[in-house]
Amino acid sequence: MSEEARAGAPSGLSRRDFLKLMGAAGTGLAFAPFVPWGQFLPNPSSASLERVPAELPDGSQANMRTFPVNHSEVITYPRTGDRVLDEEAFRKWQLIRLPEELGGAAESPESFRVFSMVCLHLWCLWKYWPDAGRRRGECPCHGSMYDARTGTSFAGPASLQAPPSDTLPKLDLEASDDGLLWIKPPVWGVNDNGVVGYGRFV
Repeated sequence: MSEEARAGAPSGLSRRDFLKLMGAAGTGLAFAPFVPWGQFLPNPSSASLERVPAELPDGSQANMRTFPVNHSEVITYPRTGDRVLDEEAFRKWQLIRLPEELGGAAESPESFRVFSMVCLHLWCLWKYWPDAGRRRGECPCHGSMYDARTGTSFAGPASLQAPPSDTLPKLDLEASDDGLLWIKPPVWGVNDNGVVGYGRFV
């Protein structure tokens, strides 16, 4: 035994204090499942969302009179104003104007689709391909393919998943008299706009 221990010098936490600490930690862990932690965390489904402009990457607002037919752009929603947060994959959406044969030539919000870019298989980011013969969303990671009209996967691993995990979440649009497109406040749920990374029912 050292001279300090024999002299009764303090050596940090006593055995009694250590046991008290362990007892308090055990009690906390026992009751943790019963605490409503969700009330203290940000929850997008309870956030008050407003109608916002469908903002293109160049900062302009999408206009159904000038947006090309059979074309897509990546938009960010909801925007936070923080450059880093706004680059999160879960905030990225494909704004698609359908090809002419699918009704994309009409000057109407129904000519457009806005789907989450997060693939429902393993969360890679898919892309819209406007080429003749394709005209669909394709994920480069494992080949999941999405119908441009509905957002439902028809090939690849995402198509093998049970609903709602086979259909991309969507945003709804409306247009003002001057043709500008606005994103309507979504309802985050599988029976409504869907859940990003999880899907929605059609």
